[in-house]
Amino acid sequence: MFMILFVLDEPSLLDELLEGWSEIGIQGVTIIETTGFYRRQFKRSKLHLTFLVEPASSILEEGNLTLFTAVEDEKLVTKCLQKTEQIVGDLEKPHSGVFMSWPLSSAKGLHKQLEKGKKAS
Repeated sequence: MFMILFVLDEPSLLDELLEGWSEIGIQGVTIIETTGFYRRQFKRSKLHLTFLVEPASSILEEGNLTLFTAVEDEKLVTKCLQKTEQIVGDLEKPHSGVFMSWPLSSAKGLHKQLEKGKKAS
């Protein structure tokens, strides 16, 4: 098994990305709202420089979304990376995102079986 972490720089692409990942067989994804060091430093310096000129609400930037998922094999990691770049563009370009993966030494609880008549929470 492998863990995939993807930092999506453009949150408006989330639904398209999740749909694309689903098409290649990725089912469970955890999504966290995040921000990075660069964005935080940029926002702080911009607030400091423009505080007297613009209202703060007009210059606060939207954060990123960080997605986590575990997949069965490296082949699915490769498909996921390809699908991700198909949707968000070349990840070597600015303002696209960051994709990482690593092997998992153990994982439990990923393939839950629902009891008859019960709904997923």
